[in-house]
Amino acid sequence: MRSPAHHPDPNFATTLAHGLSLLQCFGVGSPRLSNKELAERSGLSKATVSRLTYTLMARGLLTYDGHLRRYQLGPTALSLGYPLLASLRVRQIARPLMKALADHAGGSVSLGIRDRTNMVYVETSRGHDALAFRPDIGASLPVMSSAMGRAWLAQAPLDECARLLDEISRTHPERHAANAKIAADARADLAGKGYCISRGEWQQDVHAIAVPMRTPVDGEILVFNCGVLTGRLKGDTIEGKLAPGLIDMVRQVETALFPPHL
Repeated sequence: MRSPAHHPDPNFATTLAHGLSLLQCFGVGSPRLSNKELAERSGLSKATVSRLTYTLMARGLLTYDGHLRRYQLGPTALSLGYPLLASLRVRQIARPLMKALADHAGGSVSLGIRDRTNMVYVETSRGHDALAFRPDIGASLPVMSSAMGRAWLAQAPLDECARLLDEISRTHPERHAANAKIAADARADLAGKGYCISRGEWQQDVHAIAVPMRTPVDGEILVFNCGVLTGRLKGDTIEGKLAPGLIDMVRQVETALFPPHL
């Protein structure tokens, strides 16, 4: 991750953006980071990082392990996300339906929302005990290689989809043509089949399908997916085994959330 470039809008709060860029450096594979690592990942100077980490600690967004000499996200970072989760009534509506489908699939059924170039789980249900495949709330996955991300691309307005492709191209310009084709194929799949698919492109041993909600929730496109370890498909395809059930589940959620007017 690189530090945000100078922003032309004078209303843009650069210091705040730099602080947020530090928080975004942490991930599942890197839950604890030193000042040096934060500087390398953010592109900020060590002096700037030191000031920002001191402030973020004072606000409870970071904690410091003196033995390891590394920072990690603090409890306040977790509490900031709760109002968003609590406001998504669709989670409560969908939860029992997701659990039933996950048990039937022997896989995981999740609900996600886009965060920049990733999709983030806001609800998930597991119908398996595979330790290596345990998605959880807050986990993220890339838009381009995941079924959930492709379903978002297929449902999004063309101009919004194009902006996302341009954003991704800034870091991987050599992938632009391939990504544009992925987006076009996703639209064709959603229009023709009612779902999008990833056959191991994100995780090699996981096949997944995804269906977006047709009506945005608070302006956001929400997507449901179902992922199954390939060894559990037992000769079936995930499309034949689970696509009709996932589509039906999403339609039930939509009807409950947006009941038709009588």
